[in-house]
Amino acid sequence: MTVDEVNALLAEADVLADEKEVAGAISWMAAEITVRLKDKCPLVLSVMNGGMIFAGQLLTKLVFPLEVGYLHATRYGDEVCGGGLNWLATPPLNISGRTVLLLDDILDEGITLAEIADYCRREGAEEVLTAVLVDKLHDRKVFPGCKADFTGIRTEDRFLFGYGLDYKGFWRNAPGIYAVKGM
Repeated sequence: MTVDEVNALLAEADVLADEKEVAGAISWMAAEITVRLKDKCPLVLSVMNGGMIFAGQLLTKLVFPLEVGYLHATRYGDEVCGGGLNWLATPPLNISGRTVLLLDDILDEGITLAEIADYCRREGAEEVLTAVLVDKLHDRKVFPGCKADFTGIRTEDRFLFGYGLDYKGFWRNAPGIYAVKGM
């Protein structure tokens, strides 16, 4: 994509949640997570790259003992359709016997997050919880009733970008949740 095409994408996109709404959702999530995990000293893992911006915003609001790490597993890369899960980096910290909180940008079909949670359980995690900034509302989830333990924003089923979500590698840094026109 050219710079002009990338800029046009943002200019033409529909704003589904502006920066203030996203910040409010993250603050609400932090309060809920704090109530649930303040006495657990959890291992908080950001799912790269999408979870990076969300994690950065959320972590400073979690004022209790925790350890932070990351993992990198993707089904998309720079594509707009998902494939098989590709592990680029497994968590560098020991998961065994720990409460693990996975932070990701979106719960779309839930395949990636479900496979990562299963990996953590196989590695001996005592408990695995999930937090996503965005949950797309549709009937294509990996299993009926699939949802995150903590969710910030629920949106219609469109192609989204911003706050960690990207369109062909671009606009993860957009200051809100946007929907691509016509998608």
